[in-house]
Amino acid sequence: MNFLPLIERKREGDTLSAGELRAVVAEFTAGRIPDYQMAAFLMAVFFRGLNRDETTALTLAMRDSGETLRFPKDPHPLVDKHSTGGVGDKVSLPLAPLLACLGFRVPMISGRGLGITGGTLDKLESIPGFRTALDAGEVVEIVQRVGCVICGQTDRMVPADKKMYALRDATGTVPSIPLIVASILSKKLAEDLHALVLDVKFGCAAFMQTLPQARQLARAMVELGNACGVNTRALLTNMNTPLGRAAGNWLEVRESVACLENRGPNDLRELVLSCAAHLLVQTGRAKSLAAARSRADECLRSGAPRRKWDEMLAAQGADLTAFRRKLAADSTAPVVRELHADRAGWMARCDARCIGEVVRDLGGGRFTKESLIHPEVGVDHLAKPGDRVARGDVLARVHAADARSAEAACDRLRGAFRITPGKPRPEPLIKGIVR
Repeated sequence: MNFLPLIERKREGDTLSAGELRAVVAEFTAGRIPDYQMAAFLMAVFFRGLNRDETTALTLAMRDSGETLRFPKDPHPLVDKHSTGGVGDKVSLPLAPLLACLGFRVPMISGRGLGITGGTLDKLESIPGFRTALDAGEVVEIVQRVGCVICGQTDRMVPADKKMYALRDATGTVPSIPLIVASILSKKLAEDLHALVLDVKFGCAAFMQTLPQARQLARAMVELGNACGVNTRALLTNMNTPLGRAAGNWLEVRESVACLENRGPNDLRELVLSCAAHLLVQTGRAKSLAAARSRADECLRSGAPRRKWDEMLAAQGADLTAFRRKLAADSTAPVVRELHADRAGWMARCDARCIGEVVRDLGGGRFTKESLIHPEVGVDHLAKPGDRVARGDVLARVHAADARSAEAACDRLRGAFRITPGKPRPEPLIKGIVR
């Protein structure tokens, strides 16, 4: 195809047809449109945007650029959750087995972290033997047998998104709402879902810094998801403070297990139960959020999701003996240092961006997609806003590869915390719902 006229039309703000956008995606996926032309097109979209019909067409074309999951007919609804990413965001790990125990099938296709945003696959790959690379047949088989799977996008699933995202990352066109919507929903629509809950974060460590920005993105995704036949809603959640009290791949796995054993942090438990409750309502399996939350809470307390977690791990190749041995260790990093409070008072701030940057620089995150991850490093025992703090109390514990990086991390982390004489007013974790 002659792609230049379409670039020029979008540059001038014209609307492209569904057929034209399907052709663009197909030709680019097949390698018949050069990267430099697609980069120019993405920049035109960045500045001119896409209307709702164009975004829908682009999303469906990207979904159909490769294989999609196909499940047999089954009374158990297919559901998933997606987060826009944050520091300490480990909700997917305890949520998947909880949803399976609530009678859902969960084909959770997850991603890796970049920058200060931790990736679900990076966390899971800190578990001995756990496989995140599964083909479509394995995904379907494990979901049908176990009830849940957490894995990466297959090589043949939504290949257009892989190629387009690499260009967006290299050309500064990532923060475009239509392109974000198409990227996220093309993968979720490829899962053959009945319902989807989105966790759209806002705050200093979120992709969307403000609540209005997060709401705008959430509305775009919810509208398109529902228009494509997937019952979709979004939770708007606070990412000024890390979720839970640990950030770092293996440390977050440990905290996820604690959640499944009903001894994890309250904010993590709240968000896990809220996601589960909304999906119960969205699929008609509960009449109200209050009833749904009560049912999810009872299920989590039963211990069944903890057993389901081990079943999922075994199905994906994990060495459960080595996993339990690793869980029993207080730390698996070479060096551990504690940061102590220099005065008494109330914790008023625990800055998620600062903590995320420290974890990344310790080796727990990526500057580029090619960066190597050190799964054992990170921070835990985080003091959170609203905690009473005495002089000498632990504000954070740093897990590092060596003493020098541990000391440097402690020095930087001190600026993440603010202690005040009076107790601060708590910020709600969930700020709103977009239906």
